[in-house]
Amino acid sequence: MNVLPSPDSLCCRDLAALAIPLVACICMADAPVQSTGTETKQTFKASVVIGESLKNKTPIEAGKLDSPFGVAFDSKNNMYVVELSGGRVHRRDSTGTLSIIAGDGSEGYSGDTGPATEATFNGMHNVAATADGDLYIADSWNHCVRKIDTKTGLITTIAGTGEAGFSGDGGPATAAKFNFVMCVSLNPAQDKLYVADLKNRRVRMIDLKSNIVTTVAGNGKKGVPENGSDAILSPLIDPRAVAVDSQNNLYVLERGGHALRKVNAGGKIETVAGTGKPGNASGKALASQFNSPKHLAITQDDHVIIADDQNARVVRYNPQHGTITGILGKGVKQPKRGLLRPHGICVHKDGSIYIVDTGHHRILRLTTN
Repeated sequence: MNVLPSPDSLCCRDLAALAIPLVACICMADAPVQSTGTETKQTFKASVVIGESLKNKTPIEAGKLDSPFGVAFDSKNNMYVVELSGGRVHRRDSTGTLSIIAGDGSEGYSGDTGPATEATFNGMHNVAATADGDLYIADSWNHCVRKIDTKTGLITTIAGTGEAGFSGDGGPATAAKFNFVMCVSLNPAQDKLYVADLKNRRVRMIDLKSNIVTTVAGNGKKGVPENGSDAILSPLIDPRAVAVDSQNNLYVLERGGHALRKVNAGGKIETVAGTGKPGNASGKALASQFNSPKHLAITQDDHVIIADDQNARVVRYNPQHGTITGILGKGVKQPKRGLLRPHGICVHKDGSIYIVDTGHHRILRLTTN
């Protein structure tokens, strides 16, 4: 196990290429810069929590990540990170101690009912944590959802058979088939788990009390859903990530669709952001553009934070104003500084935003001053 020092704030020259003056800039060490947008003035401060510091180009702790993709927190302030290539699940506790709690680093599908540290995974993309620390993992290329009981350290499969396909709606999730489980997300009550079933072009929901799985969006066909139509009867392009807000609106982010959809509590779907064509325009949400967005998270005030992968930026969707504004990134890939292939996003209970900067193998934290 490795004990991490306090996060290293990024310096002014490192952040100069990151600032988005149109909306929200980063706090630059000794020279804070505020946004000039019309919504609210905010000043952000970025720091590296795990991984390499841009300030001195050296690791800020001994433990290194291998293609991290997802991040989540439990109620005790434990942070969990899953790796796509490394095949491991890391925990950083409230004291800064970093440890591996699952995965032996090899690729496979094994270990169920045994210690999670001896299990194998195949392309983990995402993780969701309950308040008491149970973890749900999108074991993407194994086409299943794994659960880790962090109290016992044991792992099980709670959805999927390990084989690609589509079946099982209305029955136990363990007998159902999925095709590329890309994202798992808990509802606010934490009694339902939503699954982005990518290649089936569906969003499915698992009732965690009964373990019954159903489809809540997508009919399996490829296409753009008609606004106001029934979500379960509508096509989707490629549901990459899902999240639920406090009003039980389900947000569906599409990578190839370059759009954000919303399914309301009544089951009706509509596009709320993105033109469907790649680009990096901000402003009015329906005129804005994404470029292969990968993940999203919901803030306490029901704004949606989006990792806009190919634009190397993080943006915010404000449903009250119907706008997309930039938070971090310049809109172009920056291999030496800035973001590189951001994937996971998590909003902490204190309001700070955690970003998985996959291309730099690190976790960033954004806070407002």
